[in-house]
Amino acid sequence: MKRKVLFIAALAAIGLSGCKKFLDQTANPNLPSVSTPQLALTGAEKILADIPNGVSGGGYTNYGYWDGTWATSSGYIIQPAITDYNITTSNFQVWSDLYLNISNLKNLETLAAAAGAPDYQSIAQILEAYDWQQLVDNYNDCPYSQAFNPKILFPAYDKGATIYADQIAALDAAIAAITKNGSSSAPAGDDIIFGGNMAGWLAFANTLKLRYIMRQSNLSNFASLKTELNSTASAGYLNSTLDAEANPGYTLNDAYGGQESPFWHAYGYTQNDNPENNLVRANKYSIYLLHGLNDPRLPLFYLPVAEPTPGPDDTPGSIPPGTMVVRGLYLGDISTSADTNVEQSLSTVGPGLLKSASMNAVIFSAAESYFLQAEAVSDGMLTSSSTALTLYQAGITASFESLGLTDAQAASYYAQPSVATATEQNIITQKYIALNGYGVFEQYNEYRRTGYPTAIPRSADEATLGTVLPTRILYPEVEYDTNLSNVNAEGTIDQFTSKIFWALTTPIAAPTPSPAAHRLGNRK
Repeated sequence: MKRKVLFIAALAAIGLSGCKKFLDQTANPNLPSVSTPQLALTGAEKILADIPNGVSGGGYTNYGYWDGTWATSSGYIIQPAITDYNITTSNFQVWSDLYLNISNLKNLETLAAAAGAPDYQSIAQILEAYDWQQLVDNYNDCPYSQAFNPKILFPAYDKGATIYADQIAALDAAIAAITKNGSSSAPAGDDIIFGGNMAGWLAFANTLKLRYIMRQSNLSNFASLKTELNSTASAGYLNSTLDAEANPGYTLNDAYGGQESPFWHAYGYTQNDNPENNLVRANKYSIYLLHGLNDPRLPLFYLPVAEPTPGPDDTPGSIPPGTMVVRGLYLGDISTSADTNVEQSLSTVGPGLLKSASMNAVIFSAAESYFLQAEAVSDGMLTSSSTALTLYQAGITASFESLGLTDAQAASYYAQPSVATATEQNIITQKYIALNGYGVFEQYNEYRRTGYPTAIPRSADEATLGTVLPTRILYPEVEYDTNLSNVNAEGTIDQFTSKIFWALTTPIAAPTPSPAAHRLGNRK
């Protein structure tokens, strides 16, 4: 107590000016007062990788539930927002995370310009285009041209199609600048995606541009984009030896909110080997799809579990208890079985996806790049020395390789009659399979664009809203609180009828699965 009194007395003895200086809270000594392009790049890339991999903001786990990849565990509290499509202005939000990271990237552009580092400026443009596409693909129209103007407190909304066109032009500019400058100001270890390999950034920019253009295949002006698509073909595309993955040095450490790879942090295990996510289970739609195609990726996408002994409410099956199988349920399905082993006998995210806590974070996969090229060549949009079939097969092979399977296994798989041809349906279906886990948002985007793969079921929950799958999420509450007149100008937004500008205009049929479809008599 005496020491405390003396300390207070000492503070009181300091004059007013000294007190102000001593207790000044305007500067945080733990934060740098001046940033650099190097620091800004690493931070922005790390956040950019978090968002699609399920960590930052709301993540994209909801799209995996809705598109037939995952289902919610029936052994935990029911999740009505997920299983009933009860979408509000408060759930599934990535709005703030994306805008904050675009702000980081715009700051990187400013720092790079001041430092005379044009390669950093180009990288920032490419990464901004990656985030802007997610904003449009989640919300359609959004603040853009006025979004970062400090003189405008209430930014107006730009059309999604306008943002798309402007970002394609930005990607063109980045490609031209990198081609001109070579590696004059290339980053090094601060670039946690390509390590300063500017050829990688060229390929990433060009593949992202390809995605931007192919996403607009339903529009009347799609054919007119052919010249634009081919204008940068020489920049190349991501491939099996060069895809976009980030790694700042991930490690299995639960401190500071978790230092693991974001996908592992979202769906893997803690330092104490406890599951990070007790809700995600295999969806029977994907199980049946993969099983029907004799697909060896099935036990790599989903963790095999032991077939349980049937309980009193279960129909005995032909699989002996204890056999390792992949088992799941449909979204919204609730077990009425008295067998306590049922819940423990449902597959979770598999070992082909959950490699380790230090695994790379996938930003744009080689498989997706090949499937985009295959579709573009098949549609006559892209001039290539490779055929649509060759690119389609390369996409399948890249998916197999990413899971630890061999090229020979891939060749045997795509030799099957049901897989052999590079039709639009096959290309998109195989892309859907390849995007399992790391790319559930892109799965859902392509489903909304094409309607493939077919017959993805609605939730089995009896309280499910609507008659089709959700077409979008809603604008966030923060916009209604701070930018009301502009967000209201977008009209009434409905999760089943409001569509992203590039989506199919006709509703896609979504059958309802039979109740309790995960019971022991109904499995693969």
